[in-house]
Amino acid sequence: MKRFLVSFLAGVVLAGAVQAQTIERIKETGLLKLGYRIDAAPLSYQAEDGSPGGYTPLVCVELAQGILNSIKIPNMDVEFVAVGMQDQYEKVAAGEIDLLCGASTITLTRREIVDFSIPTFADGTTVILPLNAAEDLTQLAGKKLGVRRESTTETALNNTLSSSATFAEVVRFNDHSAAMKAMENGELDAYFGDQSILTGLWLNSPQRENLKIGNDLLTIEKHGLAMARGDTEFRLLVDSLLSSMYARGVMQAIFEKALPGVQPGDIHRAVFTMAPIIK
Repeated sequence: MKRFLVSFLAGVVLAGAVQAQTIERIKETGLLKLGYRIDAAPLSYQAEDGSPGGYTPLVCVELAQGILNSIKIPNMDVEFVAVGMQDQYEKVAAGEIDLLCGASTITLTRREIVDFSIPTFADGTTVILPLNAAEDLTQLAGKKLGVRRESTTETALNNTLSSSATFAEVVRFNDHSAAMKAMENGELDAYFGDQSILTGLWLNSPQRENLKIGNDLLTIEKHGLAMARGDTEFRLLVDSLLSSMYARGVMQAIFEKALPGVQPGDIHRAVFTMAPIIK
């Protein structure tokens, strides 16, 4: 767990007293608990010194200051809690963390457990392949295709294979690093994942010159910050702060900091303009 102190700054992002269960708990404890994934670089990961890194934790650091300004307490501890892919939403639902700052695709199934903020990132399922391999999915028939276990990518891949009547061996991995090693060693013919995560894996691969990322997307996915269901006041506060960050260009600046040299695609550029209007 990593903590830091957010000092009180003059000025209030949102006017008026805010009353809600999560907000009241933060007021009483002086603590905001943020969950983050350790294995979803460049969106969310654990740095070598044990601190959280990536696009979404940076978004949440900015949000934390806005929350402090809004609820008007002298200071507030922010505790980053590392979470696994298997239990991240359960920890949110149980109140163990107030916001999940990871790499969370908004789905209806997940909304049965948690609520989500307005979109914070736009991504899509694509594939990493050997440099000379064909990108057409039908050309991967009979091949070994890797995917992260129990992910939205696994569902998208299975649906795509089924709809195109393409038969292939799907190998499920518990983490991206193990799958990338399998790709580099020639044990896989392709690895499917979020475009952002595959970009990070490719950029850091010693076999980068022999691999490529596919241009086509199997899905378009919106990411959001997960929070407890039914807490409308806290969700409104988070959404209002995010909308202000979009309007002030903060979200784009965070993108450029977290993904240096990476140009946002058409889908993500649209996200920069889709936040609710603040009046």
